[in-house]
Amino acid sequence: MKISRDDVLYVAELANLELNESEVETFRGQLDAILTYIDKLKQLDVSAVEPMAQVLQSAASPGGALRDDVVRKCDVADAILEQAPEAKKPYFRVPRVIER
Repeated sequence: MKISRDDVLYVAELANLELNESEVETFRGQLDAILTYIDKLKQLDVSAVEPMAQVLQSAASPGGALRDDVVRKCDVADAILEQAPEAKKPYFRVPRVIER
């Protein structure tokens, strides 16, 4: 396996997850399968494929399927902040959800 138990525990710590032993082994196998698949993709010959920055844009539809950006005024912030229990313009105050 390419992924060690310590690798899984490290990633779990970064994600602030508590894993039991069976979950560590499950994720170890899943992450290893992902890396094995990536190795298969690395074997493909992509020399004839043009690099692209936008998947929707092609020679067949040069404009792509996206709409034009139009700047519109949006004055809802004050009305929304008025409904918030603890607002200090222009922010909402929310309870802490991550403790370390």
